[in-house]
Amino acid sequence: MAATETVMGKGEPLLRAAGITKRFGTFAANDAVDLDLHPAQIHALLGENGAGKSTLVKIIYGLLQPDAGELRWNGTPVVLSGPAQARALGIGVVFQHFSLFENLTVAENVALGLGPGETLAQVSVRLAEVSRAYGLPLDPAREVWQLSAGERQRIEIIRALMQNPKLLILDEPTAVLTPQEADLLFTVLRRLKDEGRAILYISHKLDEVKRLCDTATILRGGKKVATCDPRQESAGSLARLMVGGNIGDVAVAPHKPAGNPRLILNDVTLLPDDLHGVRLANVSLDVRGGEIFGIAGVAGNGQDELFSVLSGERFAQGEVDVVIDGAAVGHLAITQRRRLGAAFIPEDRLGHGTAPRMKLSDNALLTGHAAGGMVQRGFIVRDAMLATVDRATKVFDVRKARRDPEAVSLSGGNLQKFVVGREILREPGVLVVSQPTWGVDAGAAATIRQALVDLAARGSAVLVISQDLVELTEIADRVAVMFAGQLSQPMAAASASRETLGLLMGGAGMELSYAGA
Repeated sequence: MAATETVMGKGEPLLRAAGITKRFGTFAANDAVDLDLHPAQIHALLGENGAGKSTLVKIIYGLLQPDAGELRWNGTPVVLSGPAQARALGIGVVFQHFSLFENLTVAENVALGLGPGETLAQVSVRLAEVSRAYGLPLDPAREVWQLSAGERQRIEIIRALMQNPKLLILDEPTAVLTPQEADLLFTVLRRLKDEGRAILYISHKLDEVKRLCDTATILRGGKKVATCDPRQESAGSLARLMVGGNIGDVAVAPHKPAGNPRLILNDVTLLPDDLHGVRLANVSLDVRGGEIFGIAGVAGNGQDELFSVLSGERFAQGEVDVVIDGAAVGHLAITQRRRLGAAFIPEDRLGHGTAPRMKLSDNALLTGHAAGGMVQRGFIVRDAMLATVDRATKVFDVRKARRDPEAVSLSGGNLQKFVVGREILREPGVLVVSQPTWGVDAGAAATIRQALVDLAARGSAVLVISQDLVELTEIADRVAVMFAGQLSQPMAAASASRETLGLLMGGAGMELSYAGA
């Protein structure tokens, strides 16, 4: 079937979005978008970052009002004044970022989302029944901070299911799951489909879209460009529809012997700095020049703590616990580490990686002042700051409305390309990057991965912390798994199977493979 051929569901759609248009000033986030969602169908919504997916979902859930067009529910026009009205119709949403209170129990979190009408005891009983019925076990009495990322997602899904939705919307639902947890989720979604529910599935993982979804609608630049059967497409053809052109494969350099270690951790143990943090226990690794070392793991297993001790945001116990190019830096701050040729890209691009309301040039200064030629004799060199913005824009295809906008004005994928470009253009000898392509589209992901591969090929040591196993096996030379603050023995990425890594991510066998055991 051709990708541009319309794929129709059977009968009247449960929800029809007809000609939906939403503008923010002169920018059209949605431009006359049509979307039909049918019962007993899993429908993918695909597009680049900034294509208009989030805006359309917010309109369907009543968080935004369209400027033109209408929504029809079972053939009847509806105007949704807010999420409460959407939920009353039968629309449930599981957002990418969890909205849970760490210090409350599972039942208390679910009760807050259900509204009045049931006691906490009644919610607990029904929660246990629903979670057991769908094979998503949860203990209503456990506090959320004790749970894994996969268990936290179960809370969001069960909370939505307890409202008996006719339409369930999921945004990047496998981003924090092990492969085994993702397989379990797919089983649950197929069961929901068999029960006659409509599912709108948003993901940048095109292989799982092909595996799971019956229909896909592709947005580009706020417009609908195609509706297709993803099972009849390749991941490449779906990606081409999303970006309007070809996406090149990441060109991995021919294997060559790695150089000397440029980044070393020596038996690092670190206590958490907050109640819900993770203790690092005897973490050791080395990353050699010319090598990409990947660290896999489900979020919340010590990756944030590991990044902070590598970057100098937290000091190690001993000066020699962290070594960069032969220099003991365990007690050196981030600026001093940058002056030694290291660069750091955190997971949170807006807030940690950039100051949202500052211009890109000022954000370039925040990390480039240490060793980027942006400060001379105590004075800021604005031309050098703007030159960094311009180079990152050109080399990494950062799309923005003007030359030097505020960071918050960029889409997630474009901001990520700027943050990565800002650091890589400094040609660091050591680069530590966390979740380099989380939540970005296929085109941006390919650009970022290629830049990491090219940097390593020029002799840098690159450490990549990622939840994306496809990413790690594509670009890394060696990979290890972090679980509960401990690190497995590294293995060759080329021979690391999805199943093996997934089991280690869930803790199976880790007691035999801890590097510090």
